Amino acid sequence: MAQVEERDVATMRVIDELKRLYKTKILPLEQTYRFDLFHSPPMTDAEFDAKPQVMLLGQYSVGKTSFIRYLLGKDFPGQRIGPEPTTDKFTAVFDGPDERIIPGNALAVSRDMPYRGLERFGVAFLNRFEGSQLPCKALKSITLVDTPGVLSGEKQRLNRGYDFTLVCAWFAERADLILMLFDAHKLDISDEFKATIQALKGNDDKIRCILNKADQVDRQKLMRIYGALMWSLGKVLSTPEVLRVYVGSFWDQPLHYQDNKELFEMEERDLMKDLKDLPRNSAVRKINELVKRVRICKTHAYIISYLKEQMPSFMGLAKKQTNLIDTLPQVFRSVLKKYNLAVGDFPDIVEFQSKLREHDFSKFSILKQKLIDVVENVLGSDFPRLMEALPRSIDAMPDPDLKAFPSLPTSNSPAFEAPTKQSSIPTMNPPFLPNDDDSNPWGDDTDNEPTNDWALNEYVPTYQSQFQSLQKNGLISGGAMKSVLSSSGLPNTVLRKIWELSDIDKDGSLDLQEFVIAMFITDMVKQGHEVPPQLDDAMIPPNKIKR
Repeated sequence: MAQVEERDVATMRVIDELKRLYKTKILPLEQTYRFDLFHSPPMTDAEFDAKPQVMLLGQYSVGKTSFIRYLLGKDFPGQRIGPEPTTDKFTAVFDGPDERIIPGNALAVSRDMPYRGLERFGVAFLNRFEGSQLPCKALKSITLVDTPGVLSGEKQRLNRGYDFTLVCAWFAERADLILMLFDAHKLDISDEFKATIQALKGNDDKIRCILNKADQVDRQKLMRIYGALMWSLGKVLSTPEVLRVYVGSFWDQPLHYQDNKELFEMEERDLMKDLKDLPRNSAVRKINELVKRVRICKTHAYIISYLKEQMPSFMGLAKKQTNLIDTLPQVFRSVLKKYNLAVGDFPDIVEFQSKLREHDFSKFSILKQKLIDVVENVLGSDFPRLMEALPRSIDAMPDPDLKAFPSLPTSNSPAFEAPTKQSSIPTMNPPFLPNDDDSNPWGDDTDNEPTNDWALNEYVPTYQSQFQSLQKNGLISGGAMKSVLSSSGLPNTVLRKIWELSDIDKDGSLDLQEFVIAMFITDMVKQGHEVPPQLDDAMIPPNKIKR
């Protein structure tokens, strides 16, 4: 018990330090370059202190509300379940001393709730937002966010009175996990649902899919439905990675077809494990999200200051501003080359153009290098230091109480035991090796034997710009890679194994090919795959084959 309290105290210290860093070093940069007007409002203490949030998305009558009820094991205030579009509000379901509904306007002004940023969407939205409070063990560690069923057609989208996709993007940015539910009998993706999925860009690592009501079809039909779902998602998601899809029937009724009972039970255990891991990785995810925010803010500052530099002193201000907006893609390319930035940190061009038309460039701030240097130090020094300060053994942290979930395995059952192959990996002491750029930052492990033929050429363009921003003399040191891989939110034991697989030369640094291997495996693990025990034959670059 004392060890648990020590871990909790260490995690809280990290979160408190994150708040201090944000207020003293990051927020000044955001305020100077009006980050809130182009991206998102300043973060509040409640957002740092908030429990992990799970957001549920899907078209109407796919079982989102029933899924929440199934997890909780009981009804919650304000729930409405039916075959028609019943849930017409965004509902945050969280733990509290009594059962009651809290209106959205009250939630948005509460200092204890992480929803202050929703005020930007106005009263029309806040009237469609509410909190559902109830005492529940399953909600001690997480908060669930139910969303209205996604409809189709321009008319329904306009009648909402607020921009549904923007609100979903706001919640997605702050969620730890996004569950997209699909009905086995309704796989079509409407226009609004497609726009909503595309608005989740940048949060791909959080998305998981649930093929619900799968017990109502036999095994052969289920196989066809699963294939059709993957085909539909492939048309919407512009990513080479495949989303993790959980198949099952998540409600308290008996299965209609028993053919796939064993499959459904295994899928359910995997999903519960995904939910169980959220509280344990909460602090790491907060660091990860703040790293993304800082990188975007830094790029934003370079763009705004560049636009200011291009403005004339007196004559032709309006004409020059219009020209800069119209040629924004060229502006982005100039900023990218001038400051050696990553393409992925730039905003959407069309959306950014629209927001720029509302501002006077002559009032923008010039580049203040001191502010940039401060956040660079945060990225390169402060964040890695906080990662080291987190509890060392993530696998040893306590599990959230899942005993409230009906008919589900608890944290004491074999379903939640760590895989035996991971238990054989020794805990690192310390988990990070500070100030050692010439060695594996996650310690030593047995060498893997490289094999033949490399098949990752197609992924080089995906990671090349990030490699260029980090490399020195064509190599990235172990210390530099520590920050990159740590931002993924994966456990240290996993990161250590990824390093061992990618550092083929065993020289303590990564060249472009090795960097591509490291990032490719990291992205695969974030999508739900396991780290391979050794590289496949085709993943070893031909020039690194030991002959």
